[in-house]
Amino acid sequence: MNQLHPLTASRFLGKLITQYAHLHEKTIGSEAREYIYQLGIRTGEWLESYYPDNSWTPDDYARAIVDIKNSIGGEFFIAEVTAQYVVVKARSCPFGEQVKEAPHLCTMTSSVFGGIAARHFNYGEVNLRKRSALGDPGCEVMIAFEPGIEEGDRYENLPITPDNGDPFTWEEDTIALLNKELKRSDDMVIQLVQELEDLKNQVGQK
Repeated sequence: MNQLHPLTASRFLGKLITQYAHLHEKTIGSEAREYIYQLGIRTGEWLESYYPDNSWTPDDYARAIVDIKNSIGGEFFIAEVTAQYVVVKARSCPFGEQVKEAPHLCTMTSSVFGGIAARHFNYGEVNLRKRSALGDPGCEVMIAFEPGIEEGDRYENLPITPDNGDPFTWEEDTIALLNKELKRSDDMVIQLVQELEDLKNQVGQK
């Protein structure tokens, strides 16, 4: 059997995540973006722990966020670095073409980049200038370290996980919120399945 696109672990995971995000948005609606936002904040803190914990310069930051994206299957590169902002671009997204099925996953890029900037420079503002998820030929992201450069998603005063803690579990309020939304999503899916089953039975009785 010939495959145009060979199955790989990263391709499978990308498809799984985008399909889950698509279903989550359908059942939860606009609140799915908040879920992805919170997940990106926690994921970013976990990912940056793999890099030296000394004082970062804008160059260090740019290299780190590009390395993070490329390590999970993206094709990102640094376009511009100044003392006030960084611009990175991408030829392809870690989620591949599947991201078009769940474009709100771009919120994770914003919150990962913005969260890391806020923790190292006390402020991050992310403008997703171009997004392949919306049909652009590639992605372009500007991350500012101070207000007033470009309008975007703002990140500041973020809580930081205590030493030896786990960014995915330590903040109970955030976890409780995410669990509540997941349960709501599951309940709605169960209700939808039941409605489809009832409809099938009604059709069968005619």
